[in-house]
Amino acid sequence: MPWTRWWTSWWRTRMRSEEVIMLHLSHNYFVDSMEYPLIQPGPYGRWFHSELCDFVSVLVCQCQHSLIFDSYLINTLISLLSELSDSHIRAFRHTCTLAAVKLLTSLMDVAVNLSLAVEKTQKLQQAQRPSRQKAQVERAQRKVKELQGKRAEIESMMNVIFKAVFLKRYRDVHPEIRSICAEELGRWMRLYSSVFLNDTYLKYMDWMSYDKIPDVRLKCVLGLQSLYGDPIVLPHLDLFTSRFKDRMISMTLDKDHEVALQTMKLLLLISKTHEDALTADDYKPLLRLVYSSQRPLAVTAGELLFLRVLSIDDPTAINQDERSQEEAHKQHTFTRLKALLEFHRDSKLHNHVVYLVDSLWDCSGALLKDWPTITSLLLHEPSSPLPGTGLTREDEAVLVELMLASVRQASEGPVLAGRNGAKKMLSSREKKVQVDDCTKLTQHFLTVLPHLLAKFSGRWDIVASLMRIPQYFLPESPEAKNTQLVSRLLSEIRAVLEVHSDAAVLEAASRTFLSLCGEETTWGSMARPVRDSMVQGWVDHLKGLLTNSFVGAIFSADQEQSGDLYVTLKKVSAFHNCHDLSGWNLFDLLLPLLPVEGSQEGAPPEVLKEVLQCLSYCVFWSLSTSSEILTSRDKAVSLRLQLRVFCEASHRCLSHSNRSVRQQAFLGVSDILTAHSYQQQVWHPTSWGPLPYTPTPKLQMALLNFVCKNVFSGPDGDHECKACRHSEEDKMEELHRRRSMLAAYCKLILHGVLETSMAADIFTFYVKCCNLVLQYQNDLGDIIKETIHRSRLIDKFESTRTLVLSLQQSFVRLKREQEAGGLPHVQQGVQTFSSIKELAKRFALTFGDLVKFRQCLVLIHRSGIEFAFQDFESSTPTFLSYLSILAEFSSKLLKPDKRTVLAYLQKHTSDQAADLTEERWQPLVFYRGSLLAEGDDAASHGSSDRKQPGRSKSKLEGSKSFGPLSPTEPQVGKVHRSSPSNKTTHAQEHLVKRPPSQGTVNTEAGDDDDHADEDAVEVEL
Repeated sequence: MPWTRWWTSWWRTRMRSEEVIMLHLSHNYFVDSMEYPLIQPGPYGRWFHSELCDFVSVLVCQCQHSLIFDSYLINTLISLLSELSDSHIRAFRHTCTLAAVKLLTSLMDVAVNLSLAVEKTQKLQQAQRPSRQKAQVERAQRKVKELQGKRAEIESMMNVIFKAVFLKRYRDVHPEIRSICAEELGRWMRLYSSVFLNDTYLKYMDWMSYDKIPDVRLKCVLGLQSLYGDPIVLPHLDLFTSRFKDRMISMTLDKDHEVALQTMKLLLLISKTHEDALTADDYKPLLRLVYSSQRPLAVTAGELLFLRVLSIDDPTAINQDERSQEEAHKQHTFTRLKALLEFHRDSKLHNHVVYLVDSLWDCSGALLKDWPTITSLLLHEPSSPLPGTGLTREDEAVLVELMLASVRQASEGPVLAGRNGAKKMLSSREKKVQVDDCTKLTQHFLTVLPHLLAKFSGRWDIVASLMRIPQYFLPESPEAKNTQLVSRLLSEIRAVLEVHSDAAVLEAASRTFLSLCGEETTWGSMARPVRDSMVQGWVDHLKGLLTNSFVGAIFSADQEQSGDLYVTLKKVSAFHNCHDLSGWNLFDLLLPLLPVEGSQEGAPPEVLKEVLQCLSYCVFWSLSTSSEILTSRDKAVSLRLQLRVFCEASHRCLSHSNRSVRQQAFLGVSDILTAHSYQQQVWHPTSWGPLPYTPTPKLQMALLNFVCKNVFSGPDGDHECKACRHSEEDKMEELHRRRSMLAAYCKLILHGVLETSMAADIFTFYVKCCNLVLQYQNDLGDIIKETIHRSRLIDKFESTRTLVLSLQQSFVRLKREQEAGGLPHVQQGVQTFSSIKELAKRFALTFGDLVKFRQCLVLIHRSGIEFAFQDFESSTPTFLSYLSILAEFSSKLLKPDKRTVLAYLQKHTSDQAADLTEERWQPLVFYRGSLLAEGDDAASHGSSDRKQPGRSKSKLEGSKSFGPLSPTEPQVGKVHRSSPSNKTTHAQEHLVKRPPSQGTVNTEAGDDDDHADEDAVEVEL
């Protein structure tokens, strides 16, 4: 019993000593202190991390033969690290967790060395047992037992660290600690698989893969990669793979791109090492990632696709006696291409083959660049002696797109729209490979492309793809000097244009001629005459059609003539988009086709649309080449006259009955006015340039009405958009048109063509009203927000006045509707009061730097006060409720500005006494309360007037009432904290006099209050 008492007393004393040590160590640290070396940024933090890990490793390495087994040093160190890693102080917990897991790793190295020594000793003992004496054998056995005992002791230490540190810290609240645990666990499984590579420890790896921090999940995936990459431990991972493969497959869709990429690499490694680990259903979502927007992930998925689908051995290539090597190669290539086409057809996820080619380019570039084999497969006849190479019409179209995508990839590289992660710069080796590929494709397709165009001349989809291939030719190629090949290619292109008039074919031909007709190209001298000859033929044909289509000034062409006119206009317009056709004077030729003032009859809508587009190209080219053609004032006046005529004609078309004509007229005139404004801004003042032109007020109002009617409501006046009943593709097309029209109008404002105040009606649609049926509002807000931001950079005061005008116009519409005795109707575009208030809140959020825009915010309040009290004589102001909307901007004011606005408010209300208890004055009460409030003001965002000790007088000055608006002056003093039931409402707290609570108010307010109790706070009664 005495011994028991002594032990208990000694243990309590020891525990108290440890607590005193912990308190002493944590005296200068906060719980979540960010000032400790391990997390310091820069080289110092990395140096400390590296040195700490090296120190633990060297300590164990130097002590592994003696001190490590003395049952004192390592045990004491483990106890210290275990206690500190469980501390509530983050600095101790983080640092000691890192030291503890590194200690376990170092002990694991010792255990591995001991295991190797045991195996070596046992092998030596078995090899020399017949020739050794009994004493030597016993000595070797004792040595083996000693090594095994040391290993067991080391494993016991490792087990203690794992249970005392890892099991508590792998779910720590701080992600850095969890990341350390995940990283080290993967290392332990790889280094000491005999103990750690089992389901008991693997389950922690799976659990941490669900961590909400990407770095922790990434460490888990990297640890599993090291395991699956080791052939020795692969047999132990079968059960883990079967149980947790679903989680690994789902992590390929991780929101963190690096985690998704490394997970895909892990699954690729599993597919290589365990062929039967993943089923066909498991591969489907993985292979579809070749269409991912992240190129590294798509390339890794392409490697998996190549491994599982395209790595096909050619069975016919073995028997070289029956087939030639060339035919065997074609058969093998066709088999792989057929598998690729089947995969693309079955995926049904993406219509653009270019992304599939980009994903496969790094691993199967040889297959995709085998253009001779691909073109031979496209050119072969059904009676070809090569069996099994029949292609369907769909396969031919996809194969041509595949060939075009490979040509583009070889010429331009992996930069694609909508795909991130590609290298911006190419190395010298990559540039050399790119030039070699361009030379090969130019040499091959100059010979083969005319035959392909001739064979597929009746199919516009294939022809449109084939005609884009010459855009990637290398002008410096030796084959470019072969005039016979170039002439034959141009002849085939011209023959195709005589047959087809589809937009895709015309655009491809126009861009191809643009690349062929360049001044620096070798074949430009042959391509330009062919282009001019085609355009001259179309213009001559167009003149003949126009002569026969008009009877006087009335368009009287029949349906056949109108169709022929439409096709010819499409060809001319497509080429005028890329080529300067000013020499044919198309503007004067096509202008009579547009309707005149007051006329409702004329050319068909599709003809008018092409005419408007072609006329806009004429004006564009005139502005673009104005530096060459404007050599005198007469030519500048002629250009402005052309611009005015086009704007007037487009203005008349804005009221056309056909929707497509109206949209083309709007887009054409908007783009032309924007281009004209830009030319005036960049033109040198010493030379002749475009003369100023300002659109008429009628045109400006027509443009505004068009945007409000066609962008922010349904087509043709139907507020329930008809596109809602269409397919997703139609919805996206409709959304694209709306965004294009809104962006075109906003550019007019930003380029100074229209006044900034013309955007007031547009800004009202920044927040969708709940009662307004608007299909695409959420997809248009980014354009309006960017317009607000850029207009503020141009002129912040004018932009602010526009925001104020937008709110006031919406409020006036609402008041007029309420006075009429009705509710806001969707057809009239009237918003509710709550939606206008929400709009003001959104406007307030656009002011970021409050110090920079403090004058703008004061301007908003001054304008709002003047608007609210503009008819304040004896009765209640008509627009008094506007102050509730204006209060949304009060939180953005700085303290000095709040006092300024309060003084300005007093100026408008001091002459009239008001009973604030009446309900009609509640907007004023609410607005004044928002200006007096200090809990949500903007002082913390940059105000220099911050609260300092002993400033109770300043609070008194900022809290004074405005004479007749309040019966008495509010008092300021020190009060003790009270329950919420003693608090008044936000507005009443400042505007209504209330008796103080009994026993809680200190009525002596002054400078002596600076020494009051620390629990006291300042309030205003």
